[in-house]
Amino acid sequence: MKVKVKLKPIRGFILDWLCSLPILQEPGKDMGGNPSCFHKPWRALPESDQEMIKFLKSYLLLNKNTSHLRILLQGPVGAGKSSFINSVESAILGRIAGRVMTDATSGSSFTKKFKTFQICKDESRKTHCSFVFNDIMGFESAHGGIHVDDVKLILRGHVAEGHEFKADCPLSKGQGDYLSNPSLAEKVHVLVTVIPAAAVSLLTDDVIKKMRDVRLDASNLEIPQFLILTKVDEACPEVEKTITNIYKSKYLKEQVEKICLLLGIPMNSIFLVKNYNSEMETSKDMNVPLMYALRQMINFGEDFLNSQKGI
Repeated sequence: MKVKVKLKPIRGFILDWLCSLPILQEPGKDMGGNPSCFHKPWRALPESDQEMIKFLKSYLLLNKNTSHLRILLQGPVGAGKSSFINSVESAILGRIAGRVMTDATSGSSFTKKFKTFQICKDESRKTHCSFVFNDIMGFESAHGGIHVDDVKLILRGHVAEGHEFKADCPLSKGQGDYLSNPSLAEKVHVLVTVIPAAAVSLLTDDVIKKMRDVRLDASNLEIPQFLILTKVDEACPEVEKTITNIYKSKYLKEQVEKICLLLGIPMNSIFLVKNYNSEMETSKDMNVPLMYALRQMINFGEDFLNSQKGI
């Protein structure tokens, strides 16, 4: 007795095979079927944070006309500028730090004075890293927040430590907190704009204009510039689930592309970070994006300082 075997048409086999290929999978989904994330990170990060932390602790300036590399943080109110400084120190110390005061509820700028923050290398607090941060009052719409003219003076080193900002009264030449002959150490060597990832589309025209104005002035001074998008976990549920999705997130990549167009900052100078906020301990996965961004800032700042030798 012959057994009839019904063979599947060759066309059916070919279609099944083609549909199994990644290129013909449902558009917008990665290999794991997640429509919100790419299969691979669109920017590769180092696997470990330790080598970067070691570099930041041991970094020494070649230009001996300054004892430190100065990084200025600017951005809208509530962007996470102060938290970024705390997060950097947390990563380097290996435990949560909070020397820079932050405010989670205020609708206006919590930082009122011009202050320099050093980062301790270890718990002895006897030695500091060779870079410092300046945290300033945030930008607000219309006439609120820090005045653009004050930020331009900071870039040039004309603002004294402890100066209290007044939105309607920028510092001017001849006033007590105005430094007439600033040293290289008092000038800004890297400008970093800080913006919440979920707020890119919510930035007002006033705030964008102020940040672009400062950016143009920094460009005229040839100061290297970066931008960090903070609070990435609040902007993307996939990153809230696991921070390692930070550079897989399609939404976050879209925000990087948007802010690139808005402010004219190249994509390779824009970084994603999650500041330490509710965490009680540091972790490698959170440290890596923070340290990666900071190391790039240091590298470009060092190049800038080396170009200033003899000035």
